[in-house]
Amino acid sequence: MPADWSDLLRCLELRSVLARSPESDSDTAIFEADSQHLELDRLFGGQVLAQFVRVAAAACPDKAVKSLHVQFIREGKGRRAVRYVARHVRIGRSFATLAIAAEQDGRVLATASVSLHVIESGPESRAFTSAVPSVLSPRFHIGHGLLPWEARSADDLNALTAQPPDYDLWMRTPTVDPALAEALVAYASDMNLIGTALRPFAGYNHHGNGSAWTAATTSHTVWFHRPFRTDDWLLVRHHSPVAAHSRCFGRGDVFTENGTLVASFAQEGLLRFHS
Repeated sequence: MPADWSDLLRCLELRSVLARSPESDSDTAIFEADSQHLELDRLFGGQVLAQFVRVAAAACPDKAVKSLHVQFIREGKGRRAVRYVARHVRIGRSFATLAIAAEQDGRVLATASVSLHVIESGPESRAFTSAVPSVLSPRFHIGHGLLPWEARSADDLNALTAQPPDYDLWMRTPTVDPALAEALVAYASDMNLIGTALRPFAGYNHHGNGSAWTAATTSHTVWFHRPFRTDDWLLVRHHSPVAAHSRCFGRGDVFTENGTLVASFAQEGLLRFHS
């Protein structure tokens, strides 16, 4: 079944297994979270990214997540709960660093280094590499099996003709607690970079993983620059500058409707074409 909004929200709720002691900055906090009910037999990496964000926020609630650096180690099993072990590496007045491991059956699936920062005032700049266009009309609505909210794009990741390795996606969730915004953008950031990397290759599109090609995310980073809401329109702009040696690399930016850059992300993935 495609991703379901209420099911995703359920997976962003954590169960505390071991709470951190407030007297120590080196104790471990352990949480569990459910997995989505998808057609996939494996875990979707975006779910793990979103849950890493939620675990970091729960383990260090007085600071905001500013960056998430993840290494995917092995495939997880779908529809199975995931345990997150969060260790406080350093807790300072302004910054904090956490090391988090995602586990199933005692095996580490992924590790994350998470940096958090208190919200501070300071000078701001707004420099753009290109103008942010107006939100596309409803006729550009697209369906995405892993994206349980409104999405619009003038690009077609289903095309089999060679295209530049760029992809723009407008998205907006239903009304939701803004505290979930970072987790929801982290979830979405894992969906389209490999598909974007495939665009220059005629005869291939983002369908066909396991048949025409094999792909998997190996590492993923997300940076959060400013507070934002996902129930306002966001433009997610993807670009893949290189694919080589059975790997591909991509990066992206997330803009609000008025052109403010609120998040960025980058990903390396395995990409093997079947002969």
